Amino acid sequence: MTTIENNLGQIHARMAAACASAGRPVTSVQLLAVSKTFGADAVREAVLAGQRSFGENYIQEAVEKIAAVRAMQLEGAEALQWHCIGPIQSNKTRLVAENFDWAQTVDRLKIAERLSAQRPQGMARLNVCIQVNVDGGITKSGVVAEQALELAEAMVKLPNLRLRGIMSIPDDTPDFAAQCAVHKRAASIFDAIKSSGLAGLEHFDTLSMGMTGDLEAAVAAGSTMVRVGSGIFGRRTYGTPTP
Repeated sequence: MTTIENNLGQIHARMAAACASAGRPVTSVQLLAVSKTFGADAVREAVLAGQRSFGENYIQEAVEKIAAVRAMQLEGAEALQWHCIGPIQSNKTRLVAENFDWAQTVDRLKIAERLSAQRPQGMARLNVCIQVNVDGGITKSGVVAEQALELAEAMVKLPNLRLRGIMSIPDDTPDFAAQCAVHKRAASIFDAIKSSGLAGLEHFDTLSMGMTGDLEAAVAAGSTMVRVGSGIFGRRTYGTPTP
């Protein structure tokens, strides 16, 4: 058993335990493997272990990695989902629109409009989440909670996007109660949009929150997708990924 396969098994066990503790079915939470800074070979190991959804923060690196993984012609690789979970600047929207299945970090209408306009004809709508800054960090990306519904109202009108939910990246804290509290704030924003009566929310089902260190708290608060990187691939060394 490879290290990545073993790590995936441990993460799935943690998720199952967290779901049981929260009284939720284990199928209610999806695992997104965050493969940033790791090369195509690491993704290959995860694919061979059954993982199908991958998150990438660095767009150019991701585009090259997606191509490399496709070139490996792995069994099941045609069903992989690629999620952009890093900041999206205007000059990178075309790369996201052309190469990813999901963009989780949309926090400005301008970015949403560009993603919709640049989504190639013939591709399925780009699944998108609104990134919300739930703990108010002034240097952090994300729309403030009070503006999330307004942004959702504008985004559901864009023809090549499918609004799927919200995501959050709160500051790290080792305290379980504090983790739960901040995740519950994100969940309340999700619930407010879901129950708003806004047209175009037929696929609004994703609450992306929780990482390696706080996935239990995120699941307790209602997360439907946890984003785990170091818990699967190991500690990162930032630089050029191994091809």
